[in-house]
Amino acid sequence: MEAASPSSRGRGPGIAGPQAQRPPRGWCLRLRTCLGRFGQVSEAKPLASGGLQGAESDTQCANVGAYNVCGDELKVLPEGVQRVAAELQARGHPHSPVMLDDAARTAQQAADALGIALGQIAKSIIFRRKSDDAAVLVITAGDQRVDERKVEALVCPDGKRLGRADAEFVKTRTGFSIGGVSPLAHATPPVTLIDQSLFRFEEVWAAAGHPHGVFKLSPQELVALTGAPVADVAVDPVQEQAAQQRAIFLVAARAREIRGETENLPSPCISVCRMDAVSGWCEGCFRTRDEIAGWSGATDAGKRAVWTLIEQRMAALQA
Repeated sequence: MEAASPSSRGRGPGIAGPQAQRPPRGWCLRLRTCLGRFGQVSEAKPLASGGLQGAESDTQCANVGAYNVCGDELKVLPEGVQRVAAELQARGHPHSPVMLDDAARTAQQAADALGIALGQIAKSIIFRRKSDDAAVLVITAGDQRVDERKVEALVCPDGKRLGRADAEFVKTRTGFSIGGVSPLAHATPPVTLIDQSLFRFEEVWAAAGHPHGVFKLSPQELVALTGAPVADVAVDPVQEQAAQQRAIFLVAARAREIRGETENLPSPCISVCRMDAVSGWCEGCFRTRDEIAGWSGATDAGKRAVWTLIEQRMAALQA
């Protein structure tokens, strides 16, 4: 790979703001777009020599490899980011994807890297609709939690529930891995909802098809790009706290009743069968999925051990 001469490398205007907001380094030959450290050279055009010429720079590159406007070696964008970038370009969106230096698989990691508020991250949550195995995408603010019951009321008219979407399901339905699910350019179009909490902000950032990739947009542009309805699908913190305290009260009462028993220990289930995405515990009985699945085949000693864990978890929630 030959380096461009100093005179041909060019220099663009500096970008204010954190390092993470700068576009990814290198030419993206497949998208025919130049992304340089000092700014984006948009609408790159083919040259007679087989290279590319940017609309804002005379920098040229060869198809085999080149250095961009600031002398960095070519780095091709991940396939998922290329799909998102191509869709954004086709839709006339003004902001291309940018690549963070480190993976941002959580909303907090992305916000920290971009130097923005957690709520400005438009995080994508995928559910599996049990009635037809369709993917349901909920886009909400990074500082909010999705209320599955509200989503079910909007997308499950048959009264059936939403199920857990594992990594394989997410990849197959969307074409993206967990942590990089974009609001658009999916392998199969999902049922999509946008949470109203995003409209607190003029500017938000969404995943661009890869854990390192994000792109900027307004909540109004998000609606236009996805065609999705806006709804209140976030957890109400007051109601959530009240529900948790009720569950703790009921399960704790049962725990006291059986404290001296050693045989035929009852299940802690109180018919609130919903898993908390953060803790991994059932919101009703504070057991994990494995503990619930293994309960019927567990010994009395094993059940007692689970009851002990449940009491510890409830104590931690109240601490």
